[in-house]
Amino acid sequence: MALPGRRRPRVNVVRLAHAEGLALPAYQSSDAAGLDLVAAVPADAPVALAPGARVLIPTGLVLELPKGFEAQVRPRSGLAVRHGVTVLNSPGTIDADYRGEVQVILVNLGTAPFTIARGERIAQLVVAPVVQVALAEAKSVRATARGAGGFGSTGTRERVPRKTAAKKATRALQKRSRTKEIPNKRP
Repeated sequence: MALPGRRRPRVNVVRLAHAEGLALPAYQSSDAAGLDLVAAVPADAPVALAPGARVLIPTGLVLELPKGFEAQVRPRSGLAVRHGVTVLNSPGTIDADYRGEVQVILVNLGTAPFTIARGERIAQLVVAPVVQVALAEAKSVRATARGAGGFGSTGTRERVPRKTAAKKATRALQKRSRTKEIPNKRP
């Protein structure tokens, strides 16, 4: 569905020879965010994906996204929950100026092999507007209640007073800029 008062942005798509006969990506419901991508593998050569393995699956499609848009390749929840198969670089980004074939990196995190047949729905494609920003180097940044809290820090009850958090964040940024190294924090 288009935004109120707006038409749907047009995305030109070229179907490559190995995708002939396959359905173009489609929304599966009126309010779906993603179009389903299907595998353009040969009908007589399905791809077996062993547990722990990854594979690049072709879709046989080339997109012409409008300037100011991107496409994101995202996992299908059904494949993930039933088989442990997901998109490895999720979300995979397709830039507006990319004109190569859309391909999907799948990984099998499950315990059993998974077979990818021709026409199998393997991922979702979400097209969205993007904004490019202009970075401006600064000596400090404004304080927030979260401060420099890392992964999982937004769910904690412990709060640091704003002034203390701001001072700690500024000192940490200044120290990093002097040493030119970024710590390797793990969650």
